[in-house]
Amino acid sequence: MGIPGAPWRARWLMLTLAVVALVAAACGGDDADDRPTLFIGGIPDQDVSTLERQFNLLADYLSDETGLEVEYRSSTDYAAIVTAFARDDVQVGWFGGLTGVQARERADAAVAIAQRPRDAAFHSVFIVRAALAEEVRSLADLRDRSFTFGSESSTSGHLMPRFFLAEAGIDADQDMDGLPNFSGSHDRTLALVASGAFDAGALNEAVWDRAVANGDADPSTVVAFFRTPPYFDYHFVVQGNLDARYGAGTRASIEGALLRLRPAQSSEVAELLEIFTTDRFVATEDANYDAIRDVARGLGILQGE
Repeated sequence: MGIPGAPWRARWLMLTLAVVALVAAACGGDDADDRPTLFIGGIPDQDVSTLERQFNLLADYLSDETGLEVEYRSSTDYAAIVTAFARDDVQVGWFGGLTGVQARERADAAVAIAQRPRDAAFHSVFIVRAALAEEVRSLADLRDRSFTFGSESSTSGHLMPRFFLAEAGIDADQDMDGLPNFSGSHDRTLALVASGAFDAGALNEAVWDRAVANGDADPSTVVAFFRTPPYFDYHFVVQGNLDARYGAGTRASIEGALLRLRPAQSSEVAELLEIFTTDRFVATEDANYDAIRDVARGLGILQGE
């Protein structure tokens, strides 16, 4: 003889379990799989293929470390990545000193979180056609020479070189052979001077040093003649709304992941750090770039009070 009401109780139990499953699925909105994609980007200071490899490796690493879906969002020029960050289309940006200042001024509560050790004492390198090496030995010798900067928004390729030229008594817009050119990137500056298109130029020391090490800077065509005094430069900047948008602890998770990077972690991480021309990242803060802001305002490149 069967137990009275057993079929009803079984159906009730099944219905209860189904409701619990639906509630659990609905609560899963807080799960990492349902969080929006986090986009990273950086100033396009090198060739496209290098940038793609660099930031796709970084996206994969941050995804593994944080549990977020992370993708690289490329930019056509320096101004475009600052605008993308200001619109919150990019949540983690790799900026130069000037573009980092610009990004933080346009994005509410954005903060600088990490840099390479070398970025606490970065330098620009002035280069000249090898045929003029005997005639151009100082910045003052650039008077009446044709010259190319990198991007207009580049710290190491424009802002600081212009500043140090002024310190040497050279007005880049008045004292050279025509107005200076803007190549758009450091490797392009190197190529233009090496080809003889311009007498001289200024670029990022990391790009120059790597070109020398790789044999891409032929001393028969181009040589370095001046390395500037140090200044703060490249750094990571993150949006101020990371925890609200992706969950509590997201900013700390991203910062921790960056600071843990070491070549020994994997071949991919070793390659990533090699492209960044470093072996690790260290913590930084907004105040480190106050001098960059002051120089930019002094030269009329950055507006401010």
